[in-house]
Amino acid sequence: MEIVLVLLIGILYASGIFMLLRRSMVKLLIGLTLLGNGANLLIFLLGRITKGKPPVIDTAAKLFTDVYADPVPQALILTAIVISFGLQAFAIVLLKRVYVLVNSDDLDDLNTPEEEDI
Repeated sequence: MEIVLVLLIGILYASGIFMLLRRSMVKLLIGLTLLGNGANLLIFLLGRITKGKPPVIDTAAKLFTDVYADPVPQALILTAIVISFGLQAFAIVLLKRVYVLVNSDDLDDLNTPEEEDI
């Protein structure tokens, strides 16, 4: 299972970087999304996948004696998902506004001054 996740993380990182290097703003946003998902899976994998019980200590017990799931990576991933959703929503609105003004999603068109401005 971990090998499959490692391969999936590698594919997400590789495709995310490939999309970041494209000239389209939409592909740039998709690349950022893929990189974020790859990072979330990496945090999940580093937190060790355990098929255990939730990390709740019984009132009579002083220590964990059984296998339990670590809640910290899960909380980090949940926070990262919420933040990336907000970033993606803002970026989509920003991309729409840029497309309305420039009539293109090519990043080179943003850097090239128009002939009237020269």
